[in-house]
Amino acid sequence: MNFRNKGLRYWLPYYLWQKLLPREKPDPGKPVHIIFCLVDHFEPFHDATTFEKAKWRVNQWVKHYPRMSENFQDADGRHPQHTWFYPPHLDHCFLEDLVGLCRAGYGEVEMHLHHNHMEPFPDTSITLRGKIQKCLDDYSKFDIFCLPNGDQKFAFIHGDWSLDNAAGPKICGINDEITILKELGCFADCTFPSINKCEAKMVNCIYYCKDNPTAPKSYDIGIPVVAGVKSIDVDLMMITGPIGLRWNEKNFGLPAIESGSFGYLNRPTPKRIDVWVNTHIHVRGCPDWVFVKIHTHGGPRFNHDVNFGNDANVMYSYLCSKYNDGIEYFLHFVTAREM
Repeated sequence: MNFRNKGLRYWLPYYLWQKLLPREKPDPGKPVHIIFCLVDHFEPFHDATTFEKAKWRVNQWVKHYPRMSENFQDADGRHPQHTWFYPPHLDHCFLEDLVGLCRAGYGEVEMHLHHNHMEPFPDTSITLRGKIQKCLDDYSKFDIFCLPNGDQKFAFIHGDWSLDNAAGPKICGINDEITILKELGCFADCTFPSINKCEAKMVNCIYYCKDNPTAPKSYDIGIPVVAGVKSIDVDLMMITGPIGLRWNEKNFGLPAIESGSFGYLNRPTPKRIDVWVNTHIHVRGCPDWVFVKIHTHGGPRFNHDVNFGNDANVMYSYLCSKYNDGIEYFLHFVTAREM
């Protein structure tokens, strides 16, 4: 990541301040449980001009992801889990393929939404509510989002990270988006980190936000989640991934930006995995459960290797060897919903 990133001022001061504060540490006498969750802004049409190209990409997932995943197991005997956040504006025929992977035990599907407030079809609170509800209704035909009691619950990732109008009308435009998500059944937002101006001040934590329906970016500050304590008067749980600085020998001795993202330009190396774990994102009162939520854009061909090729093998091999010894660490592969 480019250390000259223009979004630094939105999150770096709070990250540095957080580093100075005392933090909960795991009990030396207890093992640490690593809760590993991989969320995917899954868009098989990204830079693909034809249906055939997108179909080929999805077929690669169906063919190769299970082969890779079957090689690894966590402390519970489960294989790596993948959560495909699939945008409703894409061809729904691909949902059959993803649901097939889910039914075979490889992950789950959640909601990824791009929308804006620009002409000629500007979104309003009413139209956004309609889009989300339509997604729920359409996906339920594939048994997605459905609970046994008939309720529809979903995790959410906002397109281009602009949750709650954080980046303005070109990418969102709706100031009461958090309220809408809550009322329609969103149980958690998994959008962040972003390293741009959409990033919240609440970095490297799991917290609740409260919506101000008249202003953007209501998630900027919030209330940390505390184990065993029911928070009241809150709207949405925010589960963030690791963000911060890490040393990079290829960066001329300067720190690089860690954003919990991986792809062909930002591969999931063992050193990065250590940073993810050592960021120690956890629920207050339970420091021996470490949540590692990382994100990818797994649709394009150039990111296939890091998701189910050699780079994926390196990542999962390292996770299983270092963080699943059954003594100091227990590794748990989870979906966004399970997280």
